[in-house]
Amino acid sequence: MDEIGITRSALFVPGNRPDRVDKAVATAADLIIIDLEDAVPVAEKIKVRPVVEAKIKEHVHRKLMVRVNGFDTDLTEGDLGSIVCSGLDSIMLPKVEKAEDVKHMAELIQAAEAAAGIKQGSIGLVVLVETALGVENTFEIASAKTEPPRLRTIAFGSADFCLDMGVQLSKTGEELAYPRAKIAIGCRAAEIAPPLDSPFMLDLKDREAFEADVRRGKSLGFGGKLCIHPNQVDFCNFVFSPTQEEITFARKVIDAYEKAEKSGQAAIQMDGKFIDYPVIAQARKILELAGRIASKE
Repeated sequence: MDEIGITRSALFVPGNRPDRVDKAVATAADLIIIDLEDAVPVAEKIKVRPVVEAKIKEHVHRKLMVRVNGFDTDLTEGDLGSIVCSGLDSIMLPKVEKAEDVKHMAELIQAAEAAAGIKQGSIGLVVLVETALGVENTFEIASAKTEPPRLRTIAFGSADFCLDMGVQLSKTGEELAYPRAKIAIGCRAAEIAPPLDSPFMLDLKDREAFEADVRRGKSLGFGGKLCIHPNQVDFCNFVFSPTQEEITFARKVIDAYEKAEKSGQAAIQMDGKFIDYPVIAQARKILELAGRIASKE
């Protein structure tokens, strides 16, 4: 199974709107998530499965994920049996609360791969944490091991989290500071890819609030953001990419440090900043990420 790769933006699109799938594929989103869960009415959930499968096969050149219906429905296995096919990158499972959910889903995906005749382990898994119990168990969820490996990262669902907690979702996001931090730390501690932040949903016309929300997620350790409208994609790609200034400074830091190290120094000052091993490690991370983004584009 491949790692999640560059996922600065992950754009949701309703599975019952094939025209929107085509439009989403044409955007700059790193990942397209075709939704079979909340965006599809109950009456259409089963009959839309062949439509989604057809779109996956049509757009094999794009990284496509499908959010299936969760274990609290009777639809999960049927969803997998219908949409697991060659060309599908990964599955998103909603409302995950414990490590056993990851392991059970991995077994179901493996059975669906076998039934579809595709390579075992080729389809990855991203799990949505959207409840207090899920947040509390983040590290255990992120640490869940399966064979073949499936779990790529965790995504945060703030709307259902606030519903579970009985609090109001706000534009300024104070109520999300703890769950966001815990999810990001849990993923890092388990050594999986940085998580994907919850979409901004309160007011799609409030650009200032949206941009502030994206930056909050980045500052807490998220690697990308779920999007619910194409006009959110470009800004997410921008924020979760190193800036040219960061790239230039990182190169300058590494060059200066390597010269200093040859002369026996382990810590230096440059442009008034203290430079030591952690700063160098961060600079190398910036350049590595910039290189991966450049090779993708």
